[in-house]
Amino acid sequence: MLSTSQFGHFCFQRGRTHRLLTTIILMWWILACCTGGVALLYALYRWVIPSLVQYHGGLALIWHDVIVERILDTLTRSTRPQRLLAAVQKNATRGNPLSVVKAIDEFCSHSEWAMNVGDEKGCIVDSVVSDINPAYVLELGTYCGYSTVRIASMLQPHAKIFTLEFNPDYAAIALQIFAWAGVEDKVQLVKGDSGEWIPKLKEKFGVETFDLVFLDHWKDRYLLDTKLIEECGLLRRGSVLLADNVICPGTPDYLQYVRSSPKYESRYFRSHLEYTKAEDGLEKSVFLG
Repeated sequence: MLSTSQFGHFCFQRGRTHRLLTTIILMWWILACCTGGVALLYALYRWVIPSLVQYHGGLALIWHDVIVERILDTLTRSTRPQRLLAAVQKNATRGNPLSVVKAIDEFCSHSEWAMNVGDEKGCIVDSVVSDINPAYVLELGTYCGYSTVRIASMLQPHAKIFTLEFNPDYAAIALQIFAWAGVEDKVQLVKGDSGEWIPKLKEKFGVETFDLVFLDHWKDRYLLDTKLIEECGLLRRGSVLLADNVICPGTPDYLQYVRSSPKYESRYFRSHLEYTKAEDGLEKSVFLG
C-alpha cells in the first residue's frame, strides 16, 4: 500500500520506464483507433501490457494499481474492493476461510490485480504463523482482509488478530469478508491511523505484547511504527516482525534498521510482487530485547 508522497517519489524514480509504458500504450491506442481495432484495444489491455509489465515491479504497480483501477472504477461505477467482495460472495463458501482466500487469489490472478500479500508470499506468511503459533497478532494495513483471513484461519481458538486500517471504505469491505469467511470472532478491526492507535492498544484491548506484527500498510510508516511499537512496550523477547513489500515498492530505511540493530535478528525471504514475476520479498525480524 503506497502513501501519496511515497507513490510520487516512486513514480519519479521510475520516470523513464513510466514514460516508456505510456508511449507504448499511446502508440497502440492510436493504431487501434485508426484501424477501428476494438479487438486490438482489448488485446492490449487484457494480455499485451500485463505481459510486458509482469517482470518489472514499478511498471506493474503503475499499470495495475493506477491505470487499470481508474479505468474499471469509471466503467463499472464501483471500486476494486467492491468488485473483490462480489467475487468472494459469488465464488467462496460462506464460513470457509480457505475458500475465501482461494476466491481472492483467483480474482487477482485472472480478473483484476489487487494489493494483497498474494498466494506466493502468503505461503511464507503461513509458515511463519505456523512456527510462532501466536496468541496475539498485530496487523498494520487491512485493505480488504485477505492476509487477515489467512492468518486468522491458522490461529488457535482463543487467539486474536488486531488489524489496523486507515481507510474506512476498505474497512467496511474487510468486515464483510471476515463475516463471509467466518473468522470475525478472531479478528478485531481497528479503524484509524496507526500512529494514533498503537499507543492506545494496551489500554483499549488489554494486550501486553504481540507475538507477531505483520507490516503491510504505508511503506514510509514501517520504520516509524516499528519504533513506536518498541516505545510502547508491545514487543517481548522472541516477538516477530514480518514486513511485506520490502523490495517493491521497497522499504530501505526499515530494512537498514532491522538488519543493523542489535535488537533484531533478521532474515529475508525472496519472492515476487503479488500476482506478478517481479522480485519482492518479506523480511522476518525476531526481537531480541
